[in-house]
Amino acid sequence: MALSVVDLYRDILPRTNCKDCGFSTCLAFAGFVVSEKHAIDGCPHLLPEVVKRCNEELAAQSAAGKWTKRDLAEDALKWAKERSASMALQDLPDRIGGALIKAAGMPDVLTLPYYTDILHITEADITTASGALLTRWERVFLYNHMAQGGKRHPTGNLKGFEAFPNTVSKIKTMTGQVEAPLAEHFGRDPEALKAAAARLGGVDITGKDNNADLAFGFRPLPRIPVMVLFWNADVADGFAATAKLLFDETIIEHLDIESIVFLSERLRQMLCGESNDEKG
Repeated sequence: MALSVVDLYRDILPRTNCKDCGFSTCLAFAGFVVSEKHAIDGCPHLLPEVVKRCNEELAAQSAAGKWTKRDLAEDALKWAKERSASMALQDLPDRIGGALIKAAGMPDVLTLPYYTDILHITEADITTASGALLTRWERVFLYNHMAQGGKRHPTGNLKGFEAFPNTVSKIKTMTGQVEAPLAEHFGRDPEALKAAAARLGGVDITGKDNNADLAFGFRPLPRIPVMVLFWNADVADGFAATAKLLFDETIIEHLDIESIVFLSERLRQMLCGESNDEKG
């Protein structure tokens, strides 16, 4: 039989709320077993044959995706990879840049600059030449970049995220998850932004057609430049530090809106030196 949270609580667990499993109630324990794949033998009051029977049912319904918590990153990666599957590898250098390497007896490899690293893209996967792991979200926006179909080179006309169509629902995310954290992190030490930008191959363009206290141009991918503008806090006037990302007007030909957000969040992570716990 299937085991929902209620089934497990009502029919299997002792319902004594003894806390021997480490949870405050039997119902809370049941919720983690069903939706988070927590080990059911964490309850010490179940007979071995009951544990075995429940594990078989839980494994079956988990494999079917029933009642389990969805892995959004894995779902997005699967969709993006399927979306890019129809793209011929040999057509990509003309569209997104990079170079195609052909070797006898070996699969074709597209080498693509990515910040200061080089990506190796094959029909099977995306890795880096240096061996560094990519996050699943990075692979999502890279597959989407391959599938988007754009081929125009950047024009140099840069815009804020909100200036692009269909971004209304994501403006809050861009502000709250990218620009505000950058401002808060480097507001305490603006000079640290220079060192962080240099590590990612950022070019200092402070004062060049912008009024920011600090400005850096990045080239995450050959056809996708990103500019980061930073203004210091003004204590006298009561203004906090602020940060702003600008994108070339052609970016929506190369990335969908969701992928622009992924790209921006990853840039924030790398600039702020945040650990990457979503690899693989």
